[in-house]
Amino acid sequence: MSDRPEILERLKSDQKFLLTTHENPDGDALGSLVAMNGILTELGKDTIMFMRETEFPLPYEYRYLLAEDGAIHSEPDDLAERTVIYLDCGSFERMRVDSLRDGGKTLINIDHHHDNTEFGELNMVESTRSSTAEIVYTIAKDLGVKLSPFLADALYVGLVTDTGRFMYQNTGPLAHEMAADLLRSGVDVHAAYTRLYEDQPAGKVELLGRALSTLKRYDDGLLSIVHLTKTDFDETRSEETWTEGIVDFARAIEGTAVGAMYRQLTGEGREHLAKISLRSSDNRVDVSAIARSFNGGGHKQAAGATTDKSLEEAIELIRSGIREQLGDRQPTAA
Repeated sequence: MSDRPEILERLKSDQKFLLTTHENPDGDALGSLVAMNGILTELGKDTIMFMRETEFPLPYEYRYLLAEDGAIHSEPDDLAERTVIYLDCGSFERMRVDSLRDGGKTLINIDHHHDNTEFGELNMVESTRSSTAEIVYTIAKDLGVKLSPFLADALYVGLVTDTGRFMYQNTGPLAHEMAADLLRSGVDVHAAYTRLYEDQPAGKVELLGRALSTLKRYDDGLLSIVHLTKTDFDETRSEETWTEGIVDFARAIEGTAVGAMYRQLTGEGREHLAKISLRSSDNRVDVSAIARSFNGGGHKQAAGATTDKSLEEAIELIRSGIREQLGDRQPTAA
């Protein structure tokens, strides 16, 4: 469903906005958030970004996009006057702030997840898009906003990360056309690649080594899973966000249908929780469906959840989810 005409009209006519995205934001979430904020600023709107204080520090590769003081952490006094826009958020529960649903002027939902619950009063859910950044890019074009180098860079971060550097099946012709336009608007591809995928902290490489040392495979290799404990983070002096990309090493193993990573969360009050990341390398396995069994969600090929289940319980749920979708059939490469 897409209420695109109505939403474009509201972006033109409304004057005050509050923007937010999902918890544990990735490149598409942050790139789309920052770019939409910049687009509205270019239109002369009063716009602010909201993120919980607990979401900071952001993953190191994205921190240049949004400093902690670039977002508010509590609802503003004038919330009732603001149109609230959720970006890249498949369900309201992924950034559940009840006052944002009930207290704003209107709730708008802009997203590309195929399992989006359409929780907005107005919804621009376009699941054929490679990323929410691609949707925001088309919005900028429809509104006649010229992209500055910074806005183009924010959109490029969303595009390149959610397409897996243009390798995932969600990469369509518009994604490449958009990339070309963003380059013409000032994106430095080498600098972007270096920020996103190089200049790695030493602790991140140590975490990778520890994770790979735990690799186990189940059901003739259909599931390949690694895990990390709180001790691993403590001993390597690493941040939780440094696990980005580790799960892809499990996914890339020959014969794997689903690559998974289970990591214990750190921080006071979270010791009993873990984060599960899932990646599909078989085009018949929808890992977002498996993630929903943990009350999570995501894309068909990339999904995740936060859970209080043990590693052993999580493994059995994932195995069960794979069996339900594949049955006795052998995996095929995506």
